[in-house]
Amino acid sequence: MNSTLKRPAIFTWHIHGSYLYYLAQGDFDIYIPVNNAKSEGYVGRGETFPFGDNVHEVSAEEVRTLSFDCILFQTNQNYLVDQYEILSPEQQKLPRIYLEHDPPRQHPTNTRHIVDDRDVLVVHVTHFNRLMWDNVTRTEVIEHGVAVAPAVYSGHLNKGIVVINNLPSRGRICGWDIFQEVSKHIPLDLVGMGTESVGLGEVLHPQLPEFISQYRFFFNPIRYTSLGLAVCEAMSLGIPVVGLATTEMVVVIKNGINGYIHTDITVLIEYMQRLLQDSEHARQIGLNGQQTAQERFNIRRFTEDWTRLFHKVIQQHYSSQMIEI
Repeated sequence: MNSTLKRPAIFTWHIHGSYLYYLAQGDFDIYIPVNNAKSEGYVGRGETFPFGDNVHEVSAEEVRTLSFDCILFQTNQNYLVDQYEILSPEQQKLPRIYLEHDPPRQHPTNTRHIVDDRDVLVVHVTHFNRLMWDNVTRTEVIEHGVAVAPAVYSGHLNKGIVVINNLPSRGRICGWDIFQEVSKHIPLDLVGMGTESVGLGEVLHPQLPEFISQYRFFFNPIRYTSLGLAVCEAMSLGIPVVGLATTEMVVVIKNGINGYIHTDITVLIEYMQRLLQDSEHARQIGLNGQQTAQERFNIRRFTEDWTRLFHKVIQQHYSSQMIEI
């Protein structure tokens, strides 16, 4: 494929729907595979997100016959297995990026990243993640970007909202125990896939902004993961955020200014109680958080970062080929 193509063709898998939706706001075409089993990564466009015309669903069996400019891996499965099953040998030599969504799980500082190929660029979604992984290859960081939703924060529901898929089964890492403890003292609602027995169940992404904007505050009980897109979305809506002072949260939230963070759950409960008792204070915290989101998680910055990176990686790949020739 011509490396000077103005609109790159990117092949990837449908892994994180919210992230893919925001990524698809960029000036490039995205091709995602689908199979009959609708297995992980092969669900195609699905019906949850209102993807635009630049997201193309292709049969997994036909992928090797198509032309792309860059391959974007998002999981170990994509990198270690999937690419060899559906990509042609030529496609496997295209410019390649591994998008790492998470911090290391096995050990927080000593886990070697799976990518050990200096021709593959690893992109982390937070600086904390890049700091913690033992990276062998080249790395860059592209922080999250979210589109401002057409919803206005009211906060008239005097309770907090938690948005996490499958929270009970994800256990301590996502703060299931913290949610249960806080719920003894603070009125909280939980939404997300797999929460029907303990919460309100799934609220589809297009309806989520209007739904959560009614709650006084957003609570993120997750101990150890990337900065969640749900946090960025809540901030962009002007909803005050309360969370743990861990991972990237500590460089996003200025305590008592644009949100509340702490490592002591009892202190977090006190913060929540203040937000419930003082709606004007909650509104001001939310407005400050909204300004942070506009500055840091701007969707235009996000898509421009990705567009620039795709062009750079593609250009570098073909320039190196010319040098070798």
